[in-house]
This record gives sequence, structure tokens and C-alpha cells, in this order.
Amino acid sequence: MNEQELWQAFQAGDEGAYTQLYQQHIKAMYRYGMSLVAVSESFVLDCIHDVFTELWAKRTRLSTPDNIRYYLLRALKNRIMHLLERKERPLSPLLETDYDALWAEPDADLLDALETADNQQQRLQRLIAQLPPRQQEALKLRFVENMNYDQIGAVLAVNQQSAKNLVFRAVEKLRRLIISISLIFQLFFWV
Repeated sequence: MNEQELWQAFQAGDEGAYTQLYQQHIKAMYRYGMSLVAVSESFVLDCIHDVFTELWAKRTRLSTPDNIRYYLLRALKNRIMHLLERKERPLSPLLETDYDALWAEPDADLLDALETADNQQQRLQRLIAQLPPRQQEALKLRFVENMNYDQIGAVLAVNQQSAKNLVFRAVEKLRRLIISISLIFQLFFWV
């Protein structure tokens, strides 16, 4: 049974299909949710369960999405953003110093952390953590969730070109960080 048929069975009230959809997508939803709100695992899990509870309650009124994973990730992001907005957290505008920080050389703490990282994956994760949150999210949607730029744009509420720009800028910044760090290591170890 393909995903579309599974979705239609779920809509007809098949609890097994509902459970199978949950099992197929829970890991991707958890990964994505934690990339949005990394401080609270229980909050993310609650939001995932809220999405699935609402899906079950509204199953007869839902249409069959073209891409079910995209639909679920979008629903999760909407749920998380809705709950965060309800807390009325004040937004602070970016200052010019924030923009300057984007182009700064990596600091000594980052270099120490990279030196002690056990493998290349951990090093890359530490470098990605240095990116602005929107760029981190765009990278995860593109390279972890394998979404196309239209889908990334829809999840991030930007147009396709802006989604491409976010991914491009994130990759370029990672490239600059890697090059500057490798030059620093070469200076220390080749002298």
C-alpha cells in the first residue's frame, strides 16, 4: 500500500493505517521539531501528538496531500509556532552588530569544541549550530528531509527564490567557516 492509499484508509477510519502513518513519520517530525525548539523535547512530542490527534478528529474533512511528509512537517511547524506565539514572546529586531557577527571569524571556544569533537559529523553539527536559526532550518529541510525549494519555501513562509537563497547562504557560510578553520589548524600544526 503506497502512502496515498494509506492516507485514504486512515481517512476511512482504519486505525492500523493511522498507526502506520504515525510510525512512518514520527522520527522525521521529531527531528524537525527539535530543530525548531531544541530546548524542550516534551514540548515537541506534545506538538506531534497534537497534530496526530487533530488529524484523527478531522480525518473525514481532509484532502489527500501530494506529499504526506511535507504536509505533516508543515502541520507540526504551524502547531509549534501557534503555541509559541500564544506565549507572546517579545521579538527583538536584529541590530547591525548581529549582521557583523555573521561574518566574524570563528571564536576560540568553537575551535576548542571542534578540536575535541570525536568525528566529522559532530564537527559539522557544531559548525551548523553557528548559523542563524532560519539557515539551520533551511539546511535541515533541504538535506535531512530532502524537500525541494518550493516545499522549503512553503514551510518557511517565503518564496522559492528566498528558500534557495537561505540554503545557498548557509552552505557558503559553512564553507567559509571550514576554510578559515582549516587555515588556522594549518598555521598551528605546520609551523
